[in-house]
Amino acid sequence: MDDLSHDAPDRLTLTQLRQVAGPSPQPYAVHVQVDHRSEKQTSTGAPFLEVKLADAGDSMVWRIFDNNPLFPEVRTLQRGTFVEITAQWMDTGKYGIEPRQARMRPLSEEEKHDLLAGDADLAARQQADFRDIESYVSALSDPRLRCLCSLFLEKHGERFRRTAAARENHHARRGGLVEHVAQMMRCAAAIAGVYPHLNRDLLIAGVLFHDCGKLWENSYPENSFAMPHQLHGEMLGHITLGLELLNKLWRDMHERPEAAEWAMLEPASEMVRLHMLHLIASHHGQYEFGSPVLPKTPEAVALHHVDNIDAKMEMLRRGYETSKELAPGIFERFRPWNVNVVAPLPAVPPAPLIDDSALASE
Repeated sequence: MDDLSHDAPDRLTLTQLRQVAGPSPQPYAVHVQVDHRSEKQTSTGAPFLEVKLADAGDSMVWRIFDNNPLFPEVRTLQRGTFVEITAQWMDTGKYGIEPRQARMRPLSEEEKHDLLAGDADLAARQQADFRDIESYVSALSDPRLRCLCSLFLEKHGERFRRTAAARENHHARRGGLVEHVAQMMRCAAAIAGVYPHLNRDLLIAGVLFHDCGKLWENSYPENSFAMPHQLHGEMLGHITLGLELLNKLWRDMHERPEAAEWAMLEPASEMVRLHMLHLIASHHGQYEFGSPVLPKTPEAVALHHVDNIDAKMEMLRRGYETSKELAPGIFERFRPWNVNVVAPLPAVPPAPLIDDSALASE
């Protein structure tokens, strides 16, 4: 690889690159990690490479054809390699964003560390989201659910921070599960305010635990943006793993001294555990989406829809950000969305408050 540490153009994240890339080439550099590399053939039998590049907030596929001077070098790139790619970037339409006249060099150890830390804005948002999760947990009234959630954050908080909510469809990035859970908690708290018959504590705790099995299905290593496939996740799935984790934490929780004080609480602890397990088991909402059981309580119904709403809102956000605009305000459909999407209608700002006392004095 070339040593291009001097005279480099502005460096962007992949998200920033998507926002500025257009039909005309523009010089930028990106720091990325190789997530995956595969060799394919064109319709005429010529080889080309597809390389998935990733950073803290996004990923993209780079296609390199055999007439590219970098083809032999890229062909040897190993998964997990950290590189800088400096190029004239443009959105080609057919193949998306592509680097022209690309140059490549390995990142230094310091640059790797900075890349793994994530861009400042994303890191700040995820830190704020994690603090919000801690605040919701500390405000739970049921001491059993508060202890259960606190124990989860205490034992698995670091792994939680580097887990994605999905591999592709929504919040598919390091720390994405924290973003998803925090926003779901805000939504759940709002819904519980509208429907006071809901068990707010149970719903908030269910949000925290609904995807907890993904810590062993969609987690990233400490030093990588390349999400590995993990045997437990492949063989059991996150719902089964979540049920097992909750039962394990529930047993651990009842070994604590304060557990003796809960014996006379109503509802009984065993019923609380059973309802929590039901929230995890039913949150996909339908058998064909992987739920072993359908939602059978108000909290389970609410949790399923809160989960679905936040996932869909994130998909739409990414779609507006990355999809081709077919006509003013109409964007090309994207996976897993099956229709073209339309730009949202801007909200009318609220009218300024009127000072009644001033009107009365006139």
